[in-house]
Amino acid sequence: SSDSAWKTAMADKEPRIDVTRHGRVLALVMDNPAQRNALRPDFSKTLARELRLASDDAGIGAIVLSGAGPHFCAGGDLRTLHEMRRDQPRQALFERITNLNEFIRAIRQCAKPVIAAVEGHAAGAGFSIALACDLIVAAEEAQFTMAYVKVGLNPDGNGTFSLARGLPPQLAAELAMTGSAVGARRLADLGVVNRIAPAGKAMMEALDWAAQVANGATQAIGRIKRELSEAQTNDYNRHLDLERAFFVDALFGEEAGEGIGAFLEKRRAQFHG
Repeated sequence: SSDSAWKTAMADKEPRIDVTRHGRVLALVMDNPAQRNALRPDFSKTLARELRLASDDAGIGAIVLSGAGPHFCAGGDLRTLHEMRRDQPRQALFERITNLNEFIRAIRQCAKPVIAAVEGHAAGAGFSIALACDLIVAAEEAQFTMAYVKVGLNPDGNGTFSLARGLPPQLAAELAMTGSAVGARRLADLGVVNRIAPAGKAMMEALDWAAQVANGATQAIGRIKRELSEAQTNDYNRHLDLERAFFVDALFGEEAGEGIGAFLEKRRAQFHG
C-alpha cells in the first residue's frame, strides 16, 4: 500500500532537526517520522542550541517548533529506554533527561516567543514540550497524552509543572495519573491550545501567526515573556518592581519611540526595517 511504501521511505531517512528561516521566523522541525519524531538526545541538544542562538539573533522575531509527517512527537523512545534499563548505569539516564531539561529551559529562557505546531499525537515528552511553548496551534484531530503512567513511569520535561499551572487540579490529575488522551478542542476550550487549524495545516497556521508576531515589538515581547515567567515565582511587590524597571527601559527604547510616534501620527508602527 502507499502507506507502507511511505513508511519504508521514511525508515531509510536519517533522523535530524530541520532548521529553516522564513523572513523573521525560525522553523525547527523534529524530522524522524518513521518513529513519530520520538525524542532523541541529539534532538534535545540541537534544539536547545538553535533556541539559544535564536534568542540572541536580532533577525529572528519568533520560532515555530513542529514535527515532520503526521505527528508532532511520540515522546521518549521506549526501545532505547528498555535497553538503558538493562545495560546502562542510572547516570546515563540522568544525563539523557538532563538533555531534555536543557531543551525545555531553552524554550522558556528564549527571548523570542516559541509556537508549537501540533499535528496528530503529542505524547509523553511530546506533550511536555508542547506545554513548554508560549503558544500552541493544533490541528483539530490532534491528541495530547501524558502517556508515561501507562508504562509505569511518571512525567519529565516539566509536564506536571505545566499541567498543574495550566489546568484545573482534577483534570491535571486525570491526564497525569491515567494517561488518557485529551483532544485539541477540549484544550482550546480550557485556554491551553490557542488556535485550532484544519488537519494538515497546523504548521502553515503557526508560520502565519509567527510572522505577525515577529513583525511586532520584539524587545517588548521578550520582556513580556520574562514577566509572565517570573510571575510564577515572584511575590507581589517584587513583581511590581520588575514591571516598573522593564517599563522604564521600554519607554526610553527605540520600539516605544516608533510605537507611540506611529499612534500619535495615526499610522501603522514599523518596528523592523
